[in-house]
Amino acid sequence: MKEPAARHWIRERFGVSRETTLEKYADLLVAENERQNLIAKSTIAFLWSRHFVDSAQLIAHGKACNVENATWMDIGSGAGLPGLVLAVLQNNPILLVEPRKKRVEFLSNVVSLLKLDHVKVVHQRVETVQQSADVITARAVASLPQLFEDALHCAHKSTCWVLPKGKSADVEVEEARKTWQGVFHVEHSITDPQSHIVIAREVRPR
Repeated sequence: MKEPAARHWIRERFGVSRETTLEKYADLLVAENERQNLIAKSTIAFLWSRHFVDSAQLIAHGKACNVENATWMDIGSGAGLPGLVLAVLQNNPILLVEPRKKRVEFLSNVVSLLKLDHVKVVHQRVETVQQSADVITARAVASLPQLFEDALHCAHKSTCWVLPKGKSADVEVEEARKTWQGVFHVEHSITDPQSHIVIAREVRPR
């Protein structure tokens, strides 16, 4: 997916006003990337396809969980991917969990400037978070078994985990099945045929 097509994909599904807000976030992200390494510089030219659509596609999977007015949690938000993209493109309450101070400051600044009143940023490791969510996301944070171990206390019985993964998705699911049970399936990413998204429900220890 090339950049014009990626922008069109966003505009068609979420409208011009949200596309414009996402563009403001893009400007803030690129500027901040000069001060701290938020995303690989080689991906800046492909920001909309590589990062924004890649994040935005998670919304449909979250909605498929059939939780009305679902609360979201993004673990290890970092540059705001996928958390800030999700926040710009929908109004559901979302908690951005990030342990690194400079990244928390960036996330908080973007939330303030873009007036994302439904977003809360917390400067914590997920292991210490005392809130739960209906949908949990995490991008490039930890392996599936480790993520479940660290964040299971933030889930309830009906929580839907929507986790973008690369080529290792099937391997990680099989590894997770050794110590975790639940309903797992793997979806193809629309931005990269070699990338996948793990959808998990009813996750609990064996």
